[in-house]
Amino acid sequence: MTRALGTTARGIRAPIIKEGDYLPNIVVDSLLSAVESEGFTLNDKDVVAVTESLVARAQGNYVTLEDIAEDINRKFEGDIALMFPILSRNRFSVILKALALTGKKIHLFLSYPSDEVGNHLMDIDKMDELDVNPYKDLLTEEKYRELFGENVEHTFTGIDYVKMYKEISENISIYLANDPREALKYTKEILVANIHERHRTKRILKNAGAKTVYGLDDILTESINGSGYNSDYGLLGSNKATDDKVKLFPRDSREFVMKVQEIIKEKTGKNLEVMVYGDGAFKDPIGKIWELADPVVSPGFTDGLLGTPNEIKLKYIADNDLKDMTSSEMVEKMKEKINEKGNKAVAGNEALGTTPRQITDLLGSLCDLISGSGDKGTPIVLVQGYFDNYATE
Repeated sequence: MTRALGTTARGIRAPIIKEGDYLPNIVVDSLLSAVESEGFTLNDKDVVAVTESLVARAQGNYVTLEDIAEDINRKFEGDIALMFPILSRNRFSVILKALALTGKKIHLFLSYPSDEVGNHLMDIDKMDELDVNPYKDLLTEEKYRELFGENVEHTFTGIDYVKMYKEISENISIYLANDPREALKYTKEILVANIHERHRTKRILKNAGAKTVYGLDDILTESINGSGYNSDYGLLGSNKATDDKVKLFPRDSREFVMKVQEIIKEKTGKNLEVMVYGDGAFKDPIGKIWELADPVVSPGFTDGLLGTPNEIKLKYIADNDLKDMTSSEMVEKMKEKINEKGNKAVAGNEALGTTPRQITDLLGSLCDLISGSGDKGTPIVLVQGYFDNYATE
C-alpha cells in the first residue's frame, strides 16, 4: 500500500524534572508510555528530541548572581565595556544584575537599530528620516532620547529596554553603536556579549588594542564554589531561573543522547536518533525577531543527525524533466529518480532552491515550534518519517 503520510511530530508529555533526576530513564519511559496510550509504533531512524532546559535542570546546572560576579572580578581589574547584548528580560537583564554586583563601572554598548537577534531599539524608518548612520554614529543615551523619545517600547513585550537596563544600577552608562572599537574610548577591558558574531567582535577589539577581552562564553566555564558551569559556552544560552539564579545551557549533551539511544535500543530493539534542542532558527515576520538566542540549536546529537539533507527538488523536476508525462508516469519517474540518487550527493539543477541547512537546525526548529516555551508540558518531541521521501513505501 502506498504511504499516505510523510513527516509527523508529536509532543510527548513528561513529569516535572528536578535536579538529580536520572533523565535518560524518564525520557524513555515517557516516550514508551505515549506509544502505549496513543497506539503508535516506533521505527528505526525516528528522532527523539529533548529540550535543553530538561537536561540542564536534571544536571543542576545553575549559578547564582554572586557566582557570576566573582568570576567577573577574577577576570577584570577595572571598568568594563559590555558589548552588544541581546534585549531580553530572562536572557540578559539578570546577567547585567550580576555584573552590577561587582561594583565596577559598566559601559553598556547596544547595537542598533536592533540587537543581534532582531529586537529593535527604534523605528528604522525614523532612523533614516533623522539621517542617523548606524555604520558610524555613536549615540549616547541622551542623544537617543532626544531623537527617539522617552518611551521606546518593544513591539511584543512593551518594554523600554534602555530604561530597564539603566535602572539596574547607577554604575551603568548606555551607548548605541555598531563599531566595537568605540568602547576603547572608555576602557580597555571588554566583555563581549553578542552570540553569533562574538568571535569577530573579539578579534576586532584585540586587533584595536584592547587590554582584556572575554566573552560571555568565557564566564562560568568552570565551577565557582561548587556552582554549575559550561566549559563550551559559559553564560551563553543561559536563562533566568529565579531572581538570584541563572540556569546554564546544558553540558555533556553528547553523553546524554548516547545513553538515551542505548536505553531505547535495549527496550525496543529500534535504532532511534536522539538530540538535545534549544531555540529554533527561524525569524518572526512581524516582530522581525530571529528566534535563535542560544549559541547553537543543538548542543548534542547522535551520529545519524550529522550533516545536511540530500534531497532533489521535486517541483523543479516536475516542471522540467517530467513536464510532458501523465500524472501516473510522473509519479513513477519521480520515485525512480529519488531511488537513483542513493547516497550520491545531489547537485546542479536537481538541488536548485534546496537550502543546505544542518539537519539538527531543521529538526530543532520543528521541535521548538511543537513544544513551545509555555505550558504545553511536552518537552520531549518524537519526529517520525523525517528521513523518508516520496519513494518510501
